[in-house]
Amino acid sequence: MLGTSLSRRFTALPLWLSHPSNIGAFYGLLISLALLMPYRFSGEDNNAWLANWIFHAALLMVACLLLGFMSLLMIRWSKRFPIAPPRLLLYPMPFVGLALLTLARTDMLEAPMSLVWLLLLLPGPLYVHLSWAPRWRLLCMLEDGSDPFLGMESKDAEPNEDAAILAGDDEDLLSVVDEYAEE
Repeated sequence: MLGTSLSRRFTALPLWLSHPSNIGAFYGLLISLALLMPYRFSGEDNNAWLANWIFHAALLMVACLLLGFMSLLMIRWSKRFPIAPPRLLLYPMPFVGLALLTLARTDMLEAPMSLVWLLLLLPGPLYVHLSWAPRWRLLCMLEDGSDPFLGMESKDAEPNEDAAILAGDDEDLLSVVDEYAEE
């Protein structure tokens, strides 16, 4: 229910702060901060870099915020449960996108800008859509007192066997189990 380390950090926040649109906007802010250096040291007009960066940072944050909100609406409609995002693919994508953007902005490489922006922006909204928005919906249901797992089959393990059957002839293990059962 709590997910991996990133989702566990978000579950520690109040629900109003960990809304999927806020998490999406936070991702947009992180990407914007990573874009400071490529914008500052690009070969273009050095006087307007800050205005361009502020404009693009605002666009990125609003775009990621809207994608997070759209994910939440889609999850509320579909009632899908969280899925673990493919970390091996998602985690390096922003770094590759940032490297390509840096090389493209310094005129060292001609990279298609649509690919660069896709690599930069896709991981955040994809994580929010696959993992955080469904988890946030479940957490809200739990906070409201309703059971989000009502009507689902239990995936319990097979019933526990008797300790004597599992231990076999091992008397030491049986004595430890008996002592633990008495406590």
